[in-house]
Amino acid sequence: MKKLISMLLAVGMAASLAACGSTATTDSAAASESTADVASTAEAAADTADGESDLAYIQEKGKMTIGYTVYAPMNYTDENGEFVGFDTELATAVCEQLGVEPEFVEINWDTKIVELDAKSIDCIWNGMTLTDDIMSNTACTEAYAKNAQVIVMKADAGYTSTADLVGKTVVAEAGSAGESTIQGDENLSQADYISKSVQTDCLMEVAAGTADAAVLDLTLASAMIGEGTDYADLAIVDELNAEEYGVAFRKGSDAAAAVNDAFAALKADGTMQALADKYGLTLAE
Repeated sequence: MKKLISMLLAVGMAASLAACGSTATTDSAAASESTADVASTAEAAADTADGESDLAYIQEKGKMTIGYTVYAPMNYTDENGEFVGFDTELATAVCEQLGVEPEFVEINWDTKIVELDAKSIDCIWNGMTLTDDIMSNTACTEAYAKNAQVIVMKADAGYTSTADLVGKTVVAEAGSAGESTIQGDENLSQADYISKSVQTDCLMEVAAGTADAAVLDLTLASAMIGEGTDYADLAIVDELNAEEYGVAFRKGSDAAAAVNDAFAALKADGTMQALADKYGLTLAE
């Protein structure tokens, strides 16, 4: 009888321990699952925050840091010493819509995306052509103005086509659409190409005779050469391709969409058209 009782007690204790072990395992699994859920939720929240952080980052610091180069009629200093231009005034109007102040920082155009990613600047806003490279590496706004790449030479230079520039010295701004145009043209790619830090330096080279031609933005060339300018002896001899201007923010940034909304409002109230008329530009459709 004692042996039977002992055996029954042993079986009961084993069953009890097994039940406790099962409960502990279940509790542990539930706790693990709960922790995983919290981590997953936190990660999702972080991803959402990251997706919205660029616009919030700009608005929290109260200013938009705008990367530019000297480029009339987009961003330049006029004869009165005032910093003006189509992009200068448009960016200021957009910043007012977003509730922040504009801060203009002159950059090296060739390293513009590096500066953007490093947060040295918040956007590139300087008559920037919406190239495939720019659009694949940044978050771009919709196009806001039209442009083209043109060849500028001395007015008395003989020119019939880009074939005339094979073996000649041709300049363009480093990292610009003009540089890409030279590289992509069968004849211009056979020229002696020299890159310059800004487009205005290209005009100086052609005027001085140290370069035969420059490939530049139509908007800049139209504003800076010809009668009544410092480059009265230069002329546009060819228009190579049409393009459009946009603003670039960091890849994945939601600030581009916010600027698009501001563009829509500024088009509706006539501000953008007034600026285009003032600076001789054509708005994108």
